[in-house]
Amino acid sequence: MNPDSYFQLNRTIHEKGRLAIMSLLAGANDLSFTELRNTLKMTDGNLSMHIRTLQQAGYLSVTKQYLKRRPLTTCSLTSEGRASFGQYINLLEKIVMDNRPGSSGEKD
Repeated sequence: MNPDSYFQLNRTIHEKGRLAIMSLLAGANDLSFTELRNTLKMTDGNLSMHIRTLQQAGYLSVTKQYLKRRPLTTCSLTSEGRASFGQYINLLEKIVMDNRPGSSGEKD
């Protein structure tokens, strides 16, 4: 097992709440704040903090508008966010493959 791979994991994405947000948005063009909150069963404050962290990292785009005179906040991954998430997933797959029985990373 090569511990260096673990240290290469993107810490911004790796936190479970942010990983869940990134995973959901990777499969959708965009999702509303309400859809994210209800799906992930997070509080408004917790979700807001994770969104802010991802937005500051350049991974998330947040759009605020009005729909039928009600505020609507939607989130989507930026191109940088998609690329970083793809790299994160590829690294996780490498870690899993390196630790499978019979892999070159296994100790004798």
